[in-house]
Amino acid sequence: MIKTIIFDFGDVFINLDKENAIKNIFNLLQIEKLSEEILAVNNLYEQGLVSTDEFITFYLENFPKLSRQNLIDAWNSILLDLPEHRLKFLKNLKATTNYKLILLSNTNELHIDWIKENISIYNAFKNCFDAFYLSHEINLRKPNANIFEFVLSKNNLNASECLFIDDTSEHILSAKSLGIHTWNLNPKHEDVTDLSKVKPDLF
Repeated sequence: MIKTIIFDFGDVFINLDKENAIKNIFNLLQIEKLSEEILAVNNLYEQGLVSTDEFITFYLENFPKLSRQNLIDAWNSILLDLPEHRLKFLKNLKATTNYKLILLSNTNELHIDWIKENISIYNAFKNCFDAFYLSHEINLRKPNANIFEFVLSKNNLNASECLFIDDTSEHILSAKSLGIHTWNLNPKHEDVTDLSKVKPDLF
């Protein structure tokens, strides 16, 4: 029996424009693909293992024509909106069920700062959760199994009693390997508000 629902954030609640963001970064840096070094620094930043200043300095040192603000704007261009209907769904889920609700997101300080400034319903959204984990704050990231083990341990959860919802198949496979139930949501065709249709046994 499911007792806890663990949600991803990006493309589950907040809409993302991944293709446009990649295009913006490529155009800004005048590159055709991200190097192993860039990917490694991005991952470290997402885990909070390098600071925002260190992250920005890395780019400015490697791309001297780059300005700090242009980099930040391109980096944040992945972020779109958090639709009201998803907040309404979440509030209703909290009010009408006994599920423990947890958010587990790979994110970084620049993105969260942008969200806090530009998404007016962010605080109301965050308040719906019993626990709220951002990768850069806990120094762990999906799909590594230890981030799921951290959530299970921190909240005294049994994997078999948890449902994890994420749009990235790699993250889903990692959760499944620990015995967590999953829904690999496809943001092009599905919405998190379809939960009762996808998992009718939950209601």
